[in-house]
Formats: sequence, C-alpha cells, structure tokens
Amino acid sequence: MNRSVYNPFQTAQAQFDHAADLLELDQGARDLLRNPMKEFHFSIPVRMDNGRIKVFRGFRVQHNHARGPAKGGIRFHPQETIDTVRALSMWMTWKTAVADLPLGGGKGGVVCDPHNLSPREQEQICRGWVRQVLKNVGPYSDIPAPDIMTNTQHMLWMLDEYEAIQGEHFPGFITGKPVGMGGSQGRTEATGYGVMIAVREALKELSVNPENTTASVQGFGNVSRYAIELFQQMGGTVTCVSCWDQIDQTSYAFRKKDGINLDELLSIADPFGGIIKEKAADLNYEVLPGSTWMEQEVDILVPAALENQLNADNIKNINSRVKLIAEGANGPTTPDADQFINKKNIFLIPDLLANAGGVTVSYFEQVQSNMNYFWEKEEVLGKLDVKMTSAFIAVSDFAKANKLNMREAANVIAVSRTADACRNRGWI
Repeated sequence: MNRSVYNPFQTAQAQFDHAADLLELDQGARDLLRNPMKEFHFSIPVRMDNGRIKVFRGFRVQHNHARGPAKGGIRFHPQETIDTVRALSMWMTWKTAVADLPLGGGKGGVVCDPHNLSPREQEQICRGWVRQVLKNVGPYSDIPAPDIMTNTQHMLWMLDEYEAIQGEHFPGFITGKPVGMGGSQGRTEATGYGVMIAVREALKELSVNPENTTASVQGFGNVSRYAIELFQQMGGTVTCVSCWDQIDQTSYAFRKKDGINLDELLSIADPFGGIIKEKAADLNYEVLPGSTWMEQEVDILVPAALENQLNADNIKNINSRVKLIAEGANGPTTPDADQFINKKNIFLIPDLLANAGGVTVSYFEQVQSNMNYFWEKEEVLGKLDVKMTSAFIAVSDFAKANKLNMREAANVIAVSRTADACRNRGWI
C-alpha cells in the first residue's frame, strides 16, 4: 500500500470531527484539539561507517498534554512523514484518555531504514534525536518509547544521551528500556497481550468460545507475536500471518490451515518482523501474496502492522466469515473501510482501545522508574488485565447506551475527557 494515497492525519482529523459533532464541542475546543500543540522538525547529521556525513530527518509532535505529560513512541521508517507522526500523536492523546491514564499524546520518528544501518549508525541517530529535542522532552513533560523498528537498545542509547547531558539519572525519561536498566517486566508483551484481552472480552459479548475461533494476523513484529502467543493460550488458532520482505520490497502471507507454529516462525524471522520465505516454504507453509491475509476464511482479523491497511481498495475482499476485527496497529482502517465494516455488522475493536496495552504498561514503567521500585511480571500483567478489561467494558457500555459503534464510543470518551481537562485548566 502506497502510504501517500491515504493521509493518516486527515483520517485522524475526520474521526475527531465526528466525535466533536456528537459532543457538540464549541469552536475553540475544536480548534485546539484538531491540531498538535507543538511540533518539532529537525536534521540529524551522522558520520556513516564509510566516513561520509548523511543527514536524517527527524520529528517530535506533542498533540496535547492537558491530562499529563505527552507520551508516545519513536519509529524508524523509510517512509515516515510528518502527517503520519501528527496522526499518531493525536491517536496517543485519545488512547491514553480511553485507558484513563494521566498522560497526553505525542509521537516521534526518523526517516531511515535500520535494515541498512549498522548498530553504530543507529546509535548515532538515537543520540542525535535526543540532542535535537532535549529541552522539550523529559520525565515530566514528554516521555518517548519504542515503536516500529525501534527497540530496547535504541531506548537505552537515548536514555544514556539524555542522562549524559543532564548529568543525572532520569530513568523515567523514556520507556521500553531493558529489564534491569529501568525497564518493566511485561512491557514487551504488553501491546499484543492487550489486543487479545480486548478480543477475549469481545468474544464474551458475542457469546463465542475462543477455542472455536481462528484468526489471520497482519504483521510479525512485537505486537503480532505476543498477540498470537496469548490467543493460542486462549485456545484459538492462527492460520495465517503476513509480513514485509525487506529483500523483495513486498509483503508475503504464510498460511497453515491447521494453525501456524509460533516458535517455528520466530526461528526463521529477523529482528524487524520479516519471515524468510524460503525457509517458511521448507517448513510446509503456503507462501501467498501479502494482501491475502485479510481474505482468509477466519473468524478474527488482526491488522498489526501500519496505518491505512484496510481501505476502500481492499475492504470488500474480507471473507464473509469474519465476525471480529481487532486493530493491533495504529490507524489501520480508513473511514470508507469503516463504513463497510459497520454495514457488514462486523464487531470492531478500535485501535484506541485494542492496542492501549502498550502505553498502559509504559505508564507502569514510568511510575516504577520514577520511584525506583519495580514490580514482578505477574503483578504488571495483572494490572494490565484490569486496566484493559475496565476500558473495554466502559467503551462497550457507552456504545450500547448511546447507540454508537465501538470506534465512535471510544473517540467520544477520549475527546470528552481531554476537552474536560483543557476546560478545567482554562485553556478553552
């Protein structure tokens, strides 16, 4: 999918406009919440391993901090755009509000491809990113985290640069750190597990036993891997997984009708979520075009890759058996695809709710880092389950009471809570 065809920021603004209409927000509130409060564009010069200087474009967008410090990841992607980052920062504001966390929304990015960068070059990008935004981020103002193609090592390089300049320890500056270096137990699993906790609750509403369900998943990064793990623990069967092939610059889907073997696929995957297709074929997986992940005869679809993956061009390819879509990615569904999903009466768990597990445990990590006391994994995952279940029930109950779909309900709850915070502060 060409990411330029669908502008994610326009999608985010359209979703906001609809929620604002339902809430009958005044113009001042609309003007404040429809756009980021602050955004930063900058260049990061890096001396490459060949001795030449290459300049990378970086961004940090802070959408709103009325409810607390801005919170959101940093992604490395060769097709990163400022509008993508703007959209993601807005969605983070709503996501933290839906999860009822005392945080706002932010997002960052660098236009680069880690596949083609050495560890030293990646480290220089991380340290350069921190130097450019140093005065505008921190444990009580804006707390970054990992996102697509960034990991615990990148976060630790960023933390080290921040602390080296400040001359003090600030482990709460960034989340997604390695356990033992200020990271939280359960953070790696959090987003994927959160998706499946939401799926579990949705299946209860649909009166469906997870053991009788099948799923197809887009993406094989951190979110997808742990979503599959928990879904299989619930008794469900994943029959298809798709991912991007860096060598061929295209995507493939890998199918086993009797169920994929997660450990098997992990053994032939790269750190960025790519599965080696030749090795998959040797293990008797059907190797199909990447787009076929959503055409599978399954009960559940989990888009857990990039934004705008379910759109007007492909949404009609969804198999008629699908009864539930759980958005593990940020903004994977365009407004026109949303209309089709609603018309078909497919239960959709929106991204603001479905993938809120990551930011929830990031908040837990921030709290633990700031007080320098860390919880055991069982406690973290138990708290995650409570938060995700409470958020799902709140959105579901609101949707039923107000005759809204789940996305509308999540958006209205989020915008209402954020607008109230802005109003109480006297901003609007």
